[in-house]
Amino acid sequence: MSAHEWQQAIRFDAIDRGWIIMSIGMAIGAGIVFLPVQVGVVGLWVYLLSAVIGYPALYLFQRLFVNTLALSPKCEDYPTVIGQYLGKNWGLLLGLLYFIMIVISLFCYSTAITNDSAAFLYTFHVTDTSLASNPWYGLCVIILLVALAAQGEKLIFKISTGLVITKLFAIIILGLCMAPYWSLQNISSLPSVTDGLYQAFHMLPLTLTSILFMQTLSPMVISYRAHHRSIAVARHKALRAMNISFAILFTAVFFFALSFTFAMSHDQAVMAAEQNISALAIAAREIDGDTVKVLSLLLNIFAITTAFFGVFLAFKEGFRGMLLNLLRRLITPTDMHYRLVAVVTLIVGVAVSWLAVYLNIPVIRLLTYMGPIMGILGCFLPVYLVYKVPALAQLKGATLWFIVAAGLLLSASPYL
Repeated sequence: MSAHEWQQAIRFDAIDRGWIIMSIGMAIGAGIVFLPVQVGVVGLWVYLLSAVIGYPALYLFQRLFVNTLALSPKCEDYPTVIGQYLGKNWGLLLGLLYFIMIVISLFCYSTAITNDSAAFLYTFHVTDTSLASNPWYGLCVIILLVALAAQGEKLIFKISTGLVITKLFAIIILGLCMAPYWSLQNISSLPSVTDGLYQAFHMLPLTLTSILFMQTLSPMVISYRAHHRSIAVARHKALRAMNISFAILFTAVFFFALSFTFAMSHDQAVMAAEQNISALAIAAREIDGDTVKVLSLLLNIFAITTAFFGVFLAFKEGFRGMLLNLLRRLITPTDMHYRLVAVVTLIVGVAVSWLAVYLNIPVIRLLTYMGPIMGILGCFLPVYLVYKVPALAQLKGATLWFIVAAGLLLSASPYL
């Protein structure tokens, strides 16, 4: 196409805004609201070391992930894309691994939104006791969120836009509101080199999930490929949306994490970790002033709600892809089969989310065990595809080895 046609094709539009909003909404979820808790437990210096390693690696492997998806001949869902590159069996196996990552994320956000919303209702004296242990309360919350998420991309974009803009402002204002509570006594002493590296590697998955939005990258690329016949245009727009999202997230989240770290004591962080609640819930409970309480409520609920929407889109795509992969081995799917798969996906989504609420597994522990999966899907697999698939040879470069190193650290982090 001509230069004019190219400029017209890549112009910034509502779809770009929607996916940037969804990506930011995905990242500002359990990762950011639980990040200050872990930073308070391990110390500021460990977090800074983890950030120096983690954030550049995160940017590089998400960019590579987008490229490998965007350049695929046919882009319907993640298992199908991998199936085209490596065959149906590998597509099913890696699709299952991708699905496990999404399920862990779904567990995190289902648990977080139930526990924290119950904590806030109790803090604001709406309820006499915390409803977190009431399974019916959790089920009502999950059904409401799934009902909204099931309405489709356009509605989620509309709902998420106001929520994400509000919580971005809340992050900045809340970070500033914490400034009067800053104390140098909350900064831990420098750890030994061995101890610092050990804890930084262990914290790496949580550092990454504070601005990770890999779960929305696959649905995003699929959406761009569906809206644009040109692979080059879809790839350009997907990478641009990823770059803008990453820049905004890094700036906001880094400031937010540092501000909370200066304001929250080690004992408060340990208490939050033991109670499986976020730093925002602790701030609303411990710090006087309605501003902090209201901002904490808005940021916490909006953050986890929009992240839940992003995860559920990825869940629908991953679970649908696996079902269709199995179905195509037996028959040629019809429209009726596609509709049945959609209904089954919603039912399973509600069941998995409710199971997470019932089990109440500590969110920080779940985020830690995402490390090996992110290492395989985000680092090892894209690098392997670059060297295996001739069409992806253009992506070769020195940064691939940094991505592999990050993958090794992620894979080893839960076992340190």
